[in-house]
Amino acid sequence: MIESIAIVGATGAVGRLIRELLEQRDFPYEKITFLASKRSAGTTISYKGEDHEVKLLCPEAFDDIDLAIGSTPDPVAAEFCPWAVERDCVVVDESGYYRMDPKVPLVVPEINPEAALKHEGIISSPNCSTTQMVLAMKPLHDAGKIRRVIVSTYQATSGAGVQGQEDLIAGSRAFLENEDYAYQAFSHPIAFNLIPQIGSEKHAGYTSEEMKMVVETQKIFNDESIRVCPTCVRVPVENCHSESILVETEKKISVAEARELFAATPGITVVDDLAAGAYPMPADCSGDDAVFIGRIREDLSCNNGLAFWCVSDNLRKGAATNAVQIAELLVKSQATV
Repeated sequence: MIESIAIVGATGAVGRLIRELLEQRDFPYEKITFLASKRSAGTTISYKGEDHEVKLLCPEAFDDIDLAIGSTPDPVAAEFCPWAVERDCVVVDESGYYRMDPKVPLVVPEINPEAALKHEGIISSPNCSTTQMVLAMKPLHDAGKIRRVIVSTYQATSGAGVQGQEDLIAGSRAFLENEDYAYQAFSHPIAFNLIPQIGSEKHAGYTSEEMKMVVETQKIFNDESIRVCPTCVRVPVENCHSESILVETEKKISVAEARELFAATPGITVVDDLAAGAYPMPADCSGDDAVFIGRIREDLSCNNGLAFWCVSDNLRKGAATNAVQIAELLVKSQATV
């Protein structure tokens, strides 16, 4: 059992979910500490029926902490993770800061759990859009080795934080009432609109969000031969990212075989009956930890191609749930000390 754990960024949207998941999944520990910035330190949150004071995130906060789960912006993670490691605390980090560090494992427990046990104090959880895609890829890659992926994402405003949610709601209201609204999280109106840019310009016309999907996928599978061509789009949906995915495999996989492979994979739920109008939709998938897959069909443009539709709650499996699952791996392996 872990003696002492800490939740860093405990008052944020993902931090709240982590708290809920730890309680629901009966995560074992003796003591829990909630950490946040000056803005939230000193406030009180309720956990397991008891009030807890949120402590200030500082180096001394990690004294006697065995395991920390962090959900913070990159600059905050860059600062606090070394504080924790110096005090022999293992960090499961959800930021993007350490993901491509060769010394830091990038883990999706259903895919590469063994990588988590090779940590040097920090374990990274992937970007939300990457997480659901690689979990969907896993059974196909095992069965037929994926050579190429073409993915278009339809990413919810919750991926831009609380302000993203506010922009969608308030912006939509303003649009309907023919009023102006000053968007904060987005550089263009998101209400009744699509924004084909998430992140900054990064490489050869691709954005930072798109390049994350390329390099993170290769690192998780430990296979730089997998080619990924992503297009990431912000859409006026409150929660759950959707992805249209096309994979080309070395060995042909039929639709029937793919459906069986998906259904047999832990963490994946198949909803695929086009005639009945049954397929994953964000409105139906929010609040669930699964990656939902439907619209499975052969690619008409190449012999060994499969196309499918994928939806997942980006705040849960894309963030909080994956991090908690990594922490559970550490507990089971007793690899935190």
